[in-house]
Amino acid sequence: MIGTTKAIRIFAVAVTILSLVQPASAQGLGKKGGREPPPTENKPKIDEKAYKAALERIPEPKKKYDPWGIARPAEPADAGKKAN
Repeated sequence: MIGTTKAIRIFAVAVTILSLVQPASAQGLGKKGGREPPPTENKPKIDEKAYKAALERIPEPKKKYDPWGIARPAEPADAGKKAN
């Protein structure tokens, strides 16, 4: 009985150590064992004239947008009236 308790304890310690070491071993993987530089992105040049022309083509809204319109009533209640 004493032998199995010691074996289970050793197994539990070994599993704990391996679970802590496993994530650290993945950090060194890569090409030639080092880190590779981030890829360079070829971003297209922004055409300011086309951007401004597109903004001008957007029609103006007829009503002003109210993001809190659903959460509160459109017309405030009269402050002079007392609620019963």
